[in-house]
Amino acid sequence: MSTSPEVDAYVAALPEGTRTVVEEIRRRVHDAVPGTDEGISYDMPTFSRDGRAFAHVAGWAKHVSIYPVPEVDDVLAAEVAPYLSGRGTLKLPLAQEIPYDLVSRLVALLAEQKTG
Repeated sequence: MSTSPEVDAYVAALPEGTRTVVEEIRRRVHDAVPGTDEGISYDMPTFSRDGRAFAHVAGWAKHVSIYPVPEVDDVLAAEVAPYLSGRGTLKLPLAQEIPYDLVSRLVALLAEQKTG
């Protein structure tokens, strides 16, 4: 896993509940997309492969967001629908169970679509 001191600092500054979720998403991104690099872009952790960014994650007080939402088929669209917030944003409320398996599938799909 190729981590970044800047992302470490971003995560460390988050409130505890948010930090736990972002750390797990970060781990799952690296598991789902071998060879992932990370850094900060747009003031949030950004995941890339071969120099091409494919996903961003942001921690907030009451939710965690993942950007962008990949193109999905109808079956996956139904799973994603409850978490859509605006155009291209996946919003995961901290008061609900985080769908980590869905996150893993989405980031793998993002990496495939964005980095080929």
